[in-house]
Order: sequence, then structure tokens, then C-alpha cells
Amino acid sequence: MKQDIENILQKDPAARSKLEVLLCYPGLHALWIHRAAHALWNAKAFLAGRLLSHIGRTLTGIEIHPGARIGNRVFFDHGMGIVIGETAIIGDDCTIYQGAALGGLSLEKGKKRHPTLENHVMVGSGAKILGDITIGSHTKIGANAVVTKSLPPNVTAVGIPAKILEKPTEKTKP
Repeated sequence: MKQDIENILQKDPAARSKLEVLLCYPGLHALWIHRAAHALWNAKAFLAGRLLSHIGRTLTGIEIHPGARIGNRVFFDHGMGIVIGETAIIGDDCTIYQGAALGGLSLEKGKKRHPTLENHVMVGSGAKILGDITIGSHTKIGANAVVTKSLPPNVTAVGIPAKILEKPTEKTKP
């Protein structure tokens, strides 16, 4: 829990104190509630996990299915409206901004339907990452982008549908 608070203090320049983060950061509360709901889910207490998840959504505005797997030092910045589906996997040190969704495209039960974010991924406000795809480490997804295909590491993707921005070459650098 201490690591979660320290992570927010490092990543959010608006965070002024540990007490402020503890009391006023719904992304932190959503993570803590998710951990408890996920433990219930893994213990096959599905209804209890879903109920706790629902309570967390009501309190924080962030909806995380209790089956989702979330790594360490994940930061939900201005998290209102974030939705994370059941089979989503989020790696370590990811940042997800308000209104983003890690959603599914399939209705098949028992199959992976949601995205995997590798470590150090940034998902911009309103971005939608859909389906059983993988977003490579250190990749940035622009605000309101719609991603339906896997992306390699170390790229920036923007637009609808999301396209990888070309890296500037020596000739095009200002």
C-alpha cells in the first residue's frame, strides 16, 4: 500500500502529500478494492468478487472486473469512466487516463477477450483498446484512439483506427 501511495506521488505533480493521496485519489481506492475483489474471484467467490467490484465502481467511477489482472505501480490518473474487462492483463508501471476502456470484441465464454498491456504502457484519455491483442512495452496510446490490432513495443499510436506515428528521421527533425 505504501508503494501505491509513493507511486502516485512520483507520477502526479499535483499530488502534494501522502495524506492527500490516501484520502482523495479514486484511482488508488479502485486498485485497493480491485485487489480484494480479485482475491475473492480467485477463491471462486465469484458473486462476492463481483459485488465488491460493483461497490468499487460506485465509489470511484472506475470499473474493473474482478477477473482482470493488474500489475504493480499502475496509475489511474483522473480515473472516472475507466473500464477494464474480465480477461484484461495490465503490466507493471502502466498509466491509464480517464475514460479509457480495455474492452472485448468477442462474446465467447472461457476465452481471452480483452487486451494485454505490457509494462510501461500509457493509455490516453478516452482511448479504446479492444479485443485479445497485446500492446508492447513502453507504447503510448493517444487520447481517443481506437486500437483493435496488437502494437509492438516503443511506439506511439493515435487515431481511429489507431495508426503508429512514424519516428522522425534525421532529415525530418527540426
